[in-house]
Amino acid sequence: MSVNKLMDVIFICSSVIFNISVSALYIATKLGDMLLVGVSGGIVISLIVPFAITLLGYMRKKAEKKTILSHVFILFYLFLELFLDYILRIPFREILAIHVPYIIVFYAALFSMIAVSFEKNKKMGSLVIATFLILIGCLIYYLLPF
Repeated sequence: MSVNKLMDVIFICSSVIFNISVSALYIATKLGDMLLVGVSGGIVISLIVPFAITLLGYMRKKAEKKTILSHVFILFYLFLELFLDYILRIPFREILAIHVPYIIVFYAALFSMIAVSFEKNKKMGSLVIATFLILIGCLIYYLLPF
């Protein structure tokens, strides 16, 4: 397997793992399972490593600027999550002035994952979209008042 293909596989797998982990996080939060919330959150934060590796790999092969910028959005979100949830440990989701920009960065990262995945492989891009839709379904479940 070439290095370029390896970077693509790492990126797509990381995107799928991200979507599934955030989905699990929403469900675990709804059910009050704080152990699963912690595990899911830890998995999300650990994805800094593979996304940083793929960013460096794509920079080395001089990938398109949109691919590099997409990685910047993704890593910015992951570091923001690390900073707010794991370092500051503040209830930022209750502070509208912080939560709204956080949501914008979150969706910029999600759509960046989708865009790069489709650019690299249309079939695998479809898998990333499918796991994104699962994430949205889990978010809706989390937000429902029952």
